[in-house]
Amino acid sequence: MNAQRTQLPDGRWHFQHGPMDIVIGANGSPAAVEAAHEQAWQRFGGILGELVRELPVLRQPVQGPCPLSGPVARRMWHACRPYRSGFITPMAAVAGAVAQELVACYAANGITRAWINNGGDIALHLAPSQSVRIGLYADIDRLGVDEILHGMQTDGQFEVDSALPVRGVATSGWRGRSFSLGIADSVTVLARTAAEADAAATVIANAVDVADARIQRRPACELKDDSDLGTIPVTVEVPPLEPELVGRALHAGLRRAQTLRAAGLIWSAVLVCQGQFMSTATGGSVQRLENPRGGRQAGSVFA
Repeated sequence: MNAQRTQLPDGRWHFQHGPMDIVIGANGSPAAVEAAHEQAWQRFGGILGELVRELPVLRQPVQGPCPLSGPVARRMWHACRPYRSGFITPMAAVAGAVAQELVACYAANGITRAWINNGGDIALHLAPSQSVRIGLYADIDRLGVDEILHGMQTDGQFEVDSALPVRGVATSGWRGRSFSLGIADSVTVLARTAAEADAAATVIANAVDVADARIQRRPACELKDDSDLGTIPVTVEVPPLEPELVGRALHAGLRRAQTLRAAGLIWSAVLVCQGQFMSTATGGSVQRLENPRGGRQAGSVFA
């Protein structure tokens, strides 16, 4: 199937090709925005083919020198490289890396801000003095393309302005599109780039875990034949757990997040599990989601 695009009533664009479902918004002069959208569309059409050609290598653990040639594939590999002491493949950063490739089309005169939302993994372009509001989704099982397109109820919001070293936001969890080794409903990471945020969110979400026989796991290859995780057990069901166990899992994830933050790999992270959350901003205190449904973000995670 060829790549397809649809312009939404509010001016945003929906690009779709195979597993890639992307919503793009931009502000600026009409001519500059139109030109950037067209450039992004032309670039989008070739990305899937590039990745498929290198897919066997992309599914291999990151180690040694980078063996990849395509720009998106190499970006995926380099985003995952800091975590090579454990098991990680470049696929952990695919959504963020694709979003990052497209947002480069908007780094042009006349564009004040732009965002590429690839299934909840987001790349940002912000001109000086510009900002965006990001909607926090606590349970990514609720997050689908329809909600991104038509409006969603967020669980919280925060602002990213151009002065911050943040141009990427990513979310991972056991309920998401990709497999997870942990039990987090969601881990949202802000980082320098979308690919780096994607890889870090995966790693932190894997660390939100606790030993309990009620948690169901299955080898990834039994759920998806060609999974890059092979026989590694991934989480398939998490029953309601005692608050103490949830807190223990969140603390484990927070320790990982704080290590990444100290190393300069992320700017911040919010970890959510069964109505409780922790963040790198609040330290080791577990808090409850007091308002589990926040304000509606019209058609995007941006106000």
